[in-house]
Amino acid sequence: MADTLHPAAIEHLPVFITAPGQSDWLFTVVAVVLLAAVLMIGNLYFQIHALPERMAHRGKKVQMEIVAVLALISLFTHNHIFWIAGLLLALIDLPDFSTPMGSIAQSLEKLSGRDTAEEATVPPEPEPEPKIKIVRESI
Repeated sequence: MADTLHPAAIEHLPVFITAPGQSDWLFTVVAVVLLAAVLMIGNLYFQIHALPERMAHRGKKVQMEIVAVLALISLFTHNHIFWIAGLLLALIDLPDFSTPMGSIAQSLEKLSGRDTAEEATVPPEPEPEPKIKIVRESI
């Protein structure tokens, strides 16, 4: 009885049609391929999303932290302008203003006649004497 076909069925059925009670191998293959594609696309998305942070690692620490915060804001709010701002900040090397300003401040201190570096030095404290004295006896 299982060998007989329905009268309306054609003689040769396609390979992907399974008999009742059998496993559908085409569905299984499509489900595995779809799951793999979703995981690969998600991984690619997160790799691209972390691109500004990886680029900022070669820069200064403050700049890297700002880029990381911008990337997180972009990830959670879905506003891509934050990601673009982080990418641009990671690409641009910010100039170092603190070193020249420190040099100017030291030069002005020398010109004014007061040297805060000498005033700030504290003499070292004397080392405390050990409380236990070791006495060696000769035999």
